[in-house]
Amino acid sequence: MPNAEMNITVTGRHVEVTEAIRDFATKKLQAIHIDYPKIVEARVVVDVQKDRQTAEIVLFCADHITIQASTTDPDLYAAIDETVTKIMRRMRKHKTRLMKHFRPHRSKSIRKLDEKVYEEEVLDYEVDIDAPEDPKPVRISREGYDLRTMYKEDAIMELEISGKPFVLYRNARRNVLQIVYRLRPGEYSIIELGNELKA
Repeated sequence: MPNAEMNITVTGRHVEVTEAIRDFATKKLQAIHIDYPKIVEARVVVDVQKDRQTAEIVLFCADHITIQASTTDPDLYAAIDETVTKIMRRMRKHKTRLMKHFRPHRSKSIRKLDEKVYEEEVLDYEVDIDAPEDPKPVRISREGYDLRTMYKEDAIMELEISGKPFVLYRNARRNVLQIVYRLRPGEYSIIELGNELKA
């Protein structure tokens, strides 16, 4: 559940928010299984005025995306339920627009960079014995990486959804290893690795 850890606040206008209302709204939002856009924070405002009960939800998502919806219904729980449904529809529209934007025929923003191979010696450096302090050690974090076979459009989608700085993958069309990373919002670059790494 990609959105289960979002920060959710439930507030009320003209009504005290009960635990039942808070739990209902929270569980509805946590049940959203749409992986993009990733929800960072959700705010729920319920407004009860006689026979007019309104639920408003505002989602603050990654990539500066904000999604808002509201519903008025005689029943507050029904209003919350319908508002979550509207929110899910709008999230799907965002994901559909993103997928259409990165279809193969719209890949002009993808740049292929020439491969450069460096020997290990390029990482060495001379130590000045007269230097007042020793060089500070570099902390390196090691973690596993699940290499997947996919199309570059799927790799870009994975980059957007995961929030990672890059995605390493095997190109499903050409069977070569590639790295895709973000140059700036809406623009990406692909590095193709050497033949010796294909096996």
